[in-house]
Amino acid sequence: FAEQSVAEEAARLLVLQEFFANSQVLGIQAVPDQDWVRLTQSQFTPVKISSRLWIVPTWHEVVDAAAINIRLDPGLAFGTGTHPTTRLCLRWLDAHLNRGESVIDYGCGSGILAIAAMKLGAASAAGVDIDEQALLAARRNALQNQTQVTFYAAEEKLTDLTAPADVVVANILANPLTVLAPLLARLTRRGGYVVLSGILAPQADEVRVAYAPWFDMHATDPDGDWVALSGRRL
Repeated sequence: FAEQSVAEEAARLLVLQEFFANSQVLGIQAVPDQDWVRLTQSQFTPVKISSRLWIVPTWHEVVDAAAINIRLDPGLAFGTGTHPTTRLCLRWLDAHLNRGESVIDYGCGSGILAIAAMKLGAASAAGVDIDEQALLAARRNALQNQTQVTFYAAEEKLTDLTAPADVVVANILANPLTVLAPLLARLTRRGGYVVLSGILAPQADEVRVAYAPWFDMHATDPDGDWVALSGRRL
C-alpha cells in the first residue's frame, strides 16, 4: 500500500464498503509504518492476580521474584489473566487450593488455570477444550512453565480421567455452562468443588439453578460486571 496514493486507497475502501451492510467509510488517514510487534507487546504488561500470583509475558522482567509467576503470552487461545473472568478463577484457586488436589480445567483455552493450579500446589491437572489450536497453545504454555498438565480434546471420551476431580473449573459462558451442568457434576467428586466463570451478574441465578441438583452454589465478589460461582458437590 505504501506505493499507492491515498486516493487509490480511498477508492478501494469505498468498493469494499458496498460488501458490508450498514457500513460507511468515515475517514481515511495514512498511518506510518511502525514496529507492530513491539507496539502489540507494549499493550500487555505483568498482571498481579494476588499478593503471591502474577501473570508475566515472556518479554517482561519478573516484577516479584518471590511470587508464583506464570509466563504467558497473548495468542489465539483465550486466557491471559487480563480478563475479569480469568482473574476470578485464578483468585479462587489461589485462595482455596490446599495442595495435593486434582484439578480439571474444562474449556481450558490457553491452559492458564490448569497451569496456575499446578504452580499453586495441585497434585495433578488436566485441561479440556474443543479447539485444537487452543490445545496446542495450552501444551506449549505448560511446557514453557515447566508444569505437567494433560490436555484432551472435548470430543474424546474422557476415560483417561479415571476418577472425578477434587476441583473442576470452567471459564466459558453462562449458556454453555448451563448445558454442561450434568457433565461437570460427573467430573467432580463428592465433596469436591466446581468453579464457574464467564457469567454476567444478571445470569448468575439461572446458572445456579442449573447446578442446584448437585452443588450448593455461591457467588464470588464481582469483578466489574462479572461474577464467578463456586459450590461443593453434594
